[in-house]
Amino acid sequence: MLKKSKPFMMCMALTAAVSLLAAGCSSSSSSSNGSTAPSGEAKPVNLRLGHVFAANSVTDQASQKFAELVGQKTNGAVKISIFPASQIGGDEALGQNLSRGTLDMAFLNQGSLAGMDPLLDFSYLPYIAENNEQADQLFYGSGIIPATIKETLKKHNIHALGFYELEFRGLTNSKHTVKTPAEMKGLKLRVPGSRAIKGFFEAVESQAVSIPMPELYTSLQQGVVDGQDNGLIITYDNKLHETNKYVTRLNHVYASGTISISQKMWDSLTPEQQKAFEEAAKETQQWQITENRKLIDSYVQKMKNENIEVVDLSPEEIAAFKEIGRSLWDKFADVYGADRISKLREEIAALK
Repeated sequence: MLKKSKPFMMCMALTAAVSLLAAGCSSSSSSSNGSTAPSGEAKPVNLRLGHVFAANSVTDQASQKFAELVGQKTNGAVKISIFPASQIGGDEALGQNLSRGTLDMAFLNQGSLAGMDPLLDFSYLPYIAENNEQADQLFYGSGIIPATIKETLKKHNIHALGFYELEFRGLTNSKHTVKTPAEMKGLKLRVPGSRAIKGFFEAVESQAVSIPMPELYTSLQQGVVDGQDNGLIITYDNKLHETNKYVTRLNHVYASGTISISQKMWDSLTPEQQKAFEEAAKETQQWQITENRKLIDSYVQKMKNENIEVVDLSPEEIAAFKEIGRSLWDKFADVYGADRISKLREEIAALK
């Protein structure tokens, strides 16, 4: 065997060193958006987020804020495109597609998804919260309502990152002023797919009809229904007041929604990305609730400026509706579970 010269051996050693350096560079390079994951290069993630709220409404702004925060916290590795105003479906469709994994995210009104699971409108029992302070403790803490929402969505392959406020729901109609339960008799009203809300309106002898949100304006315009159950902001932003000149702030239901992501998409994210999503959801939740509450009084005035009658019920008038609403709770035990209803009563009693 020929003995190799020293220059030859030095050349071979230099070649090996260059090869090792090149291999090391290729395995640790950052992605084109500057984001890296501990296991290597992170792939860019492009997500779609849908919701039913009008473009530029406070909740649409919240969805845009959430997307911006996620982008910042992932160094641009995740981009979320927003589709407002039911562009890719109403709540029922959004929920189904999240569950199937064919939609990435939604600002989801889970109370409208009783068809998917009746527990998703447990929070729609009549007259749970009487004011914002009570709502904050019952709907955004660690109590039975948020726990039930999260657990139930999880069963349907939807991961709840956080919550947002809808508002206290009320009644609009095209027929007459409503201040008493008797004045609701005979009204044909659109309600969400909620057993609790439907039961409440049936108890005051209204006719409750479930109509998807994207079809509601036309249904009111054509007289398919006389009125509808919603909050002031949603009613005004979707122009539902244009054919419903009478508004009563019943406050029979406090409604919240969830910042949701499909379990399939959630599981595909890195731990660092998941943390970014959770932080963004927490910040968005706080911002949205604060901004939403600032708007309520201004929306009352907006409606009055358009000659809409807005009725604020007296404590005595509210009490008559509350008595009917609360009396129904035990009748829903087969839907929501007696233990769950009992736990909710305990939480409400503790507030006082």
